[in-house]
Amino acid sequence: MTSLKNDTFLRALLKQPVEYTPIWMMRQAGRYLPEYKATRAKAGSFLDLCKNTELATEVTIQPLDRFDLDAAILFSDILTVPDAMGLGLYFAEGEGPKFERALQHEADIAKLQVPDMEKLQYVFDAVGSIRKALDGRGPLIGFSGSPFTLACYMVEGGSSKEFRTIKTMMYSRPDLLHKILDTNAQAVTAYLNAQIDAGAQAVQIFDTWGGVLSDAAFKEFSLKYIRQIVAGLKRESEGRRVPVIVFAKGGGLWLEGIGLGLDVQHRRITPPRRQPSRPARQLRPVCPLWHTPIHPHRSRAHPCRLRKRQRPCLQPRTRHQPTRRPRTRQNLSRYRTRTVAPISRLIERNVKGRLKTKTAYRFGFQTTFYLDEM
Repeated sequence: MTSLKNDTFLRALLKQPVEYTPIWMMRQAGRYLPEYKATRAKAGSFLDLCKNTELATEVTIQPLDRFDLDAAILFSDILTVPDAMGLGLYFAEGEGPKFERALQHEADIAKLQVPDMEKLQYVFDAVGSIRKALDGRGPLIGFSGSPFTLACYMVEGGSSKEFRTIKTMMYSRPDLLHKILDTNAQAVTAYLNAQIDAGAQAVQIFDTWGGVLSDAAFKEFSLKYIRQIVAGLKRESEGRRVPVIVFAKGGGLWLEGIGLGLDVQHRRITPPRRQPSRPARQLRPVCPLWHTPIHPHRSRAHPCRLRKRQRPCLQPRTRHQPTRRPRTRQNLSRYRTRTVAPISRLIERNVKGRLKTKTAYRFGFQTTFYLDEM
């Protein structure tokens, strides 16, 4: 294989110093490119495009020819693995991926096996072809779906918004779901290792639907099998470490558990510091006449107290209460010395400074003014 001319992306994943932040996009080859649309029309269908080595190589390189990106990602689909298991993948117009034989019966799940990698040889051929076409311009990223994400499509029979079928299985027959997930984990491990052998220099696991699970369910039905895959992957190829990326949509709650705090040598590093939890801010009642909050210790200075209107200030504002009273000249004249004059003097004292903040009190309420450079 040709030596890398731009290894910034790989060095960044290995926590090594880099001159700049490397850039790549998950959907680099897509419908936003006119050249991709032309190639897709030439292929006839999305699956035919994925299975055509020459065209898959072409659409993978297209984004790098147009933009100064630091990595290429294999053009394929996460559902190639279930398709190799015999579920019959097809793409319905306007509906996304579908399976002819969804896993909704115990007998079908019992027959599920790890597919022969020869059925996915078109993917590995594309990886080798892309590496030659790149000629060292940047590394190539291989990928696969996580076991749970693949199971969502395999059980639901396609994409879903509620995931009712797989969640029913998860709570009523968890043993069946674990059987599917274990088979998927073995298949994904073999699939990614074959991509590494073919020339992939980094691999990514897409856990697209892991975020729909609860905390306990995510750890049992998703994270457990992602760890199983990572433990079985080849970590070196062509004299380099092979980084593993995990993308969990909506999985920010499990940042530490997913392993994003681990480098490629499985050495613990300090994760990003979390902000200390703060108690929820208590909402103060709002005066229905002046639209200002009622401070429990400063309510005597409120306009309604000055006008001897006790009740409105003691009640939170609702949609059925009257809106703000029009601020006519007659209404404001009584309070002009309290509002206009202090603020004017405040601005005069700060016009020569840069962006500053100043605290003033209007009707006894603390107010912060942001004064831009003038």
